[in-house]
Amino acid sequence: MMITPDILPILRCPCGGDALVLADVHVIERVNAAIAAGTARDQLGTRVEEPIDAGLVNQAGDRLYPVREDIATLIADSAIRISELG
Repeated sequence: MMITPDILPILRCPCGGDALVLADVHVIERVNAAIAAGTARDQLGTRVEEPIDAGLVNQAGDRLYPVREDIATLIADSAIRISELG
C-alpha cells in the first residue's frame, strides 16, 4: 500500500473531519470475508462487491474507506459500514 507515514496525518474522514488510521490485517480480512459473503454494505446500503487491499478507518471505528490498487476512496458514501459486520 502506498499510503506513507508522511501522508497519513493529513488524511481526514470526509464525514466528520477526524483523523484516519490504517486498518489492521484482521479488519481487512473481516471486511473481505463480508464482501465475499455478500453482506458488506456502503453508507448508502449498496452491496460492496470488490475486495479491498487495505483501508482507512475513522476514529469512531464504524467506517472504513477502501484502498484498492494503492488508491484510497475518500468518498463518504463509499465508506464500508464496518460497525455492522458483526
